[in-house]
Amino acid sequence: MDTGSNRTGGVSGEIAVAPGQSETGGTEAGDVRDGQGLGSRAPGFIKRRRALHLSWQVGVFVVGLAVVAAGIVMLPLPGPGWVVIFGGMAIWATEFVWAQLVLRWTKRKVTEAAQRALDPKVRRRNITLTVVGLVIIGVLVGVYLWKFGVVMPWKIEDQ
Repeated sequence: MDTGSNRTGGVSGEIAVAPGQSETGGTEAGDVRDGQGLGSRAPGFIKRRRALHLSWQVGVFVVGLAVVAAGIVMLPLPGPGWVVIFGGMAIWATEFVWAQLVLRWTKRKVTEAAQRALDPKVRRRNITLTVVGLVIIGVLVGVYLWKFGVVMPWKIEDQ
């Protein structure tokens, strides 16, 4: 299992080192996977000044927090809650390694779930369960209508 080595080997076995990396495999930003390093993606002039970089990170954190909070509010309310939450995580991932790792883990799990869902056996099982559930709901609605008829939950009398 490849744990995300930052070295890429050619056909003849030579090692190519990506820009910003040393021969030993380390970078200032950390680990490299999928062609992108972990760590800050702030512009160079911001990274060179510690106070500016810290204020940049605080700003990114606050904006990401606002987006994640809006997504959490959208979970019970109308709106694309999970999409907005992952959008906030993507904003955090521009600066914070932990958010980058969470997004990579989430992407891997979603890809695995999509592959499992495309499995013919799983699809047949899901279709069968859906049909059984719809039949049960139909029977319950039919019994209710047979017993009580169509009764509105409010009492509106002609005035």
